[in-house]
Amino acid sequence: MSGGPQQIDAPLSRATVFLVLTVTGGDGAIDTVRDVVTGIDDLLKTVGFRDPSALLSCTVGIGSDIWAQLTGRPHPSELHPFREIRGEKHTAVATPGDLLFHIRADRTDLCVEFERLLLDQLGDAVRAVDEVSGFRYFDARDLLGFIDGTANPVGPELPESTLIGDEDPAYRGGSYVVVQKYTHPLSLWQALSTEQQEAIMGRRKADNVELPDAAAEAQKAHKTLATIEDEDGEHDILRDNMPFARPAHGEYGTYFIGYTRRLWVLERMLERMFIGDPPGLHDRLLDFSTPLTGTTFFAPSAELLAALGDDPAQG
Repeated sequence: MSGGPQQIDAPLSRATVFLVLTVTGGDGAIDTVRDVVTGIDDLLKTVGFRDPSALLSCTVGIGSDIWAQLTGRPHPSELHPFREIRGEKHTAVATPGDLLFHIRADRTDLCVEFERLLLDQLGDAVRAVDEVSGFRYFDARDLLGFIDGTANPVGPELPESTLIGDEDPAYRGGSYVVVQKYTHPLSLWQALSTEQQEAIMGRRKADNVELPDAAAEAQKAHKTLATIEDEDGEHDILRDNMPFARPAHGEYGTYFIGYTRRLWVLERMLERMFIGDPPGLHDRLLDFSTPLTGTTFFAPSAELLAALGDDPAQG
């Protein structure tokens, strides 16, 4: 089955909702979920017609635990639950999640309306386990003050990095998705000098210019640890991270979402961050970023998503 991708290449939006759900397992729950996700384009049209220029979109991710039951198809070759990564000081936790809805638009009201109608349709077939509303912060910076997503692939590199091809032809045009919700102790971060912050990130804060890499056995910056290279060259992922905040609760964070053609690339990046390279020298950004969630999904192509209710033999 081949088909066009979902809108994972949409430009960075001004507003986002990250919605993670589990399926309740009640009578007819899977059938309800299947009916809703296969009709997601119709719901987008229902809400998005109010302002087409706001570019309302929704990417649907499906977790490993319900994949076979929901789709009636074998698992994509790399799909499995998020694997906890335990370093000497920090742990990338694994948390539940059967469905991901990555809702984006340039208007918050469209995101909220879409989510409201989506949850109405799903009803008691699902239970919400995480819901985060993200926002554009100044010139696409995170709440730590640095521009986020600088290394994202562009042009022809985008589909090469994010969309499955002939290596798994039944799922061509799909993408693996990993999400993590991080919170930041801003007072501790802000107590650092700009030079200390830049050394941790590996970039200058004002203009985003990369700083030189550390020596092979020295403490590496976040920029270096999050870069995956092998004999085939550098392997990129697409990040669509967004800040979130509840100032009255002292909560400030970054919602990480990574789309990738090769799940192992993103997993190796997390291993380098949490375990260190060399081991023991973890990403110092984690001293100021606490992961509260960790879940893996597969986002099928738009064509495959719409066909989930069909007989796979006819695909």
